[in-house]
Amino acid sequence: MKDLDNIPAVMADIGARAKAAAAVLACASAERKHAALIGAAEHVWANRTAIIAANDKDMAFGADKGLSDAMMDRLRLDEDRIRGMVDGLRAVAEQADPVGEVLAAWDQPSGLNIKRVRTPLGVVGVIYESRPNVTADAGALCLKAGNAVILRGGSEGFNSSQAIHAALQAGLRDANLPEDAIQLVPTRDRAAVSEMLTMTDTIDVIVPRGGKGLVGLVQREARVPVFAHLEGIVHIYVDKDADPEKTLKVVLNAKTRRTGICGAAECLLIHADVASTIGQGVVRALMDAGVRVHADVALQSIDGVLAASDADWGREYLDMDIAARIVPDIDAAIAHIRTYGSNHTDCILTEDSDAVAKFFRELDSAILMHNASTQFADGGEFGMGAEIGIATGKMHARGPVGAAQLTSFKYLVTGDGTVRS
Repeated sequence: MKDLDNIPAVMADIGARAKAAAAVLACASAERKHAALIGAAEHVWANRTAIIAANDKDMAFGADKGLSDAMMDRLRLDEDRIRGMVDGLRAVAEQADPVGEVLAAWDQPSGLNIKRVRTPLGVVGVIYESRPNVTADAGALCLKAGNAVILRGGSEGFNSSQAIHAALQAGLRDANLPEDAIQLVPTRDRAAVSEMLTMTDTIDVIVPRGGKGLVGLVQREARVPVFAHLEGIVHIYVDKDADPEKTLKVVLNAKTRRTGICGAAECLLIHADVASTIGQGVVRALMDAGVRVHADVALQSIDGVLAASDADWGREYLDMDIAARIVPDIDAAIAHIRTYGSNHTDCILTEDSDAVAKFFRELDSAILMHNASTQFADGGEFGMGAEIGIATGKMHARGPVGAAQLTSFKYLVTGDGTVRS
């Protein structure tokens, strides 16, 4: 490794080694990748005490920086969360290998047989904040898809990410795969991020996972293609035909289960016809659970609600706060989401199938839900084992980015001395 004072040289070295490792991984067997992931899971679990000790340093660092409770929750690791990380590694290991999958095959009148097959992207750069478990998720998914990965975790989780990364590299060694297949940027210096964004010779795609500031920076400055994981301005619309019991259960879970994740509900839209019944009940239940409700004028008669300002619409709180508004009908709810949403995840609560069809048809968020908590907006819950993020753009990957989304494709064309007339 180069002198850490020379960030461009450090990153150039990392990029070159990643590109060489990607060439090896592209040809690696499914069995060796499986072995590396199972080995990584075993090393993470065996070293859980050291990982938690490293995380303790990060928690102290985060407290000194004045991180919010929600951000500290994102950062925290304990044995249960490490077990979840291990389960995620094993789940990715057991998935079918996407590389070489035949997506389509057909014969042409010319006599050609054409196949479209999945192929690795090459080198993936992942830039993320706070959550150290992304180190394991991103490393595992990129490896499964035959990609080398360069991980640049947030400064808050620096020590935790290093400890997790060491376990991933141990799994690679056990499987006789190059350790350079999963590299972690060894510095908190933000200059490393700027370098990654311009490494067009060695990085094939950048995946930013974090707040609006990080994603905006990447989108503005990257010369490398980007899979954007934008903020989760998640809406729940309570329709006039919503079931009261389902509504209460789903809204409370969507807001309070974990407030610091991107699938947490941030805005509640309530049909005017149920404002005084289901609406009031849900708002009161949220406040009883400790949620600060920032409401429009129509809901301010409820004791304890806060007056919403213009800034509350389209805000990602990542905390025990939610915006709430009465809407006259489903069209107004859809219009609100189109105006203030981030195309991440939005939900309708209703027993009216026509309303569901309209909601699903007229909104274009990466994930649309019906009568289900938005906390399910997660690659693991979608059966992907893990995810790098929820892509909110429209090109290539969209929604949870799992192993299959970290591939491209190529065409294999076979003839028999076939010539074109």
